[in-house]
Formats: sequence, structure tokens, C-alpha cells
Amino acid sequence: MRNTIRLLASVKPGRYLEAGNPTGLTGLFTHPAPRSTLLYLYGATLDKLKAFPDHSVYRQSVEALTRHRMQIIESIKPEGYDEWAKKAAEKIEKFPEAFQPGANYNYKSAGGQHFVTVEDKGSEDQEWTSLEGTRTSEEKAAEVALLRKGRRQDYSKVVNWEPEPPLEASQISEAENQIGGGLIEEVIQVAEGELKLVDTMAESKVWEDIEEKPPQGQWDYFARDQHTSGTQEPPNK
Repeated sequence: MRNTIRLLASVKPGRYLEAGNPTGLTGLFTHPAPRSTLLYLYGATLDKLKAFPDHSVYRQSVEALTRHRMQIIESIKPEGYDEWAKKAAEKIEKFPEAFQPGANYNYKSAGGQHFVTVEDKGSEDQEWTSLEGTRTSEEKAAEVALLRKGRRQDYSKVVNWEPEPPLEASQISEAENQIGGGLIEEVIQVAEGELKLVDTMAESKVWEDIEEKPPQGQWDYFARDQHTSGTQEPPNK
């Protein structure tokens, strides 16, 4: 059903989905790199779950679901992916300084995999917004020189980083059908929420017993074996 909504929202559906195009759901637009984004989110979630004890029911359930969805995404590779991955690894090895913290590219690890995102430094006009007060042309020139002197070296032209090849529309549809969580953009939103929730659950130590034990039989009314046909009155308090 969701796939149909996306197709109806596209004026000219083609082999690839165009990033930024409407998906058919209000406020939700086509994601530019759903495969790598989901792999990073799932990998980061699994890494954080390692802080939970093995007996944690929350950890067990989230791990099972996350690994299942991660396997689906990993099994669907875009055309030319292996060749691209080989060239990408060679560039990282050849120009390691370009992938250090604070350089042009953010190099992250999650779930035993490595990811690269391109940093958007913005224009010089945007940089000027952080410099307050009125300045003469000479003062501005001096400040620009200082900014350029302290600016990180630009490796973008040297490295010439190429993004991961995109998935075809049919591949994205296949992933959506296997996951069964709506559009791939909706699946990404769920994965982002789960990654944030892990921190909250860890802070709350959800694996520990509650301080106040519930009275005996408090939840008996909601148990499966108490269900009978017809209307059942709740027990008196």
C-alpha cells in the first residue's frame, strides 16, 4: 500500500528514486542513502545493546528485530557496490588524514562496519555570521586570512570521494516488503527512535527488578488463561 502512495507521488517514476522527492506521506521525503543509513543505525544500536546484561528481555527482543532487519538490508546490494567498496577502502588507506576527526569526511564505525559521511562546511558568507560588530574592509581581510589560516585542510578535491551507489526503486520496494514497516523512510525513522531509546533504557537500567513488587494476582485478569467468551467483569479491588 505504501509503495503505491510513493508511486502516485512521483510524476515520472524511474529506475532510481530521486532524493528529496515527496514520498506521498506528509513531511516525509525520499532519503538519499537509505541502505547505508540503516546499516549504520542498526550497527550503532547493536553496539549500545552490549552494555545490557544478556538476560535483559529488552536487549533480547531489540537485538532479534534489529539483526533480522539488518540482514535484509545487507542482502540487497546496489549495482557496482563491490567495486565501489574496494575503491573506497583504497582511498581511506591512501589518505588517512582526510578521514580523521574534524577533517572533510566523518569516519565512523558501527556494528563492525565502517561508514563515511561528507562534512558540509558551508560558504564564507555563512562563516561571517559568527563574527559580530562592524569592521572596515582591512579588518575583514585580516579576519578572513586568520580564518583561512586556521581552517582545516580541504581534501575534497584530492580524495574525490564518491558516494555509495544507490539502490534501484525495485530493490527498495523489495526491502520494504520484507521488513513490513512501511516506506524505507519510515523504517529509518523507527531505527533512529530505537537508537535514542536504547540510551534512555540503559540510563533507567530496565533489566533491574522494580523496587515495589506488584501485589499477588494483580495482572491475573489480563492473563491469557483468564480469557473467556462473553463479557467478564473485572475483579473487585
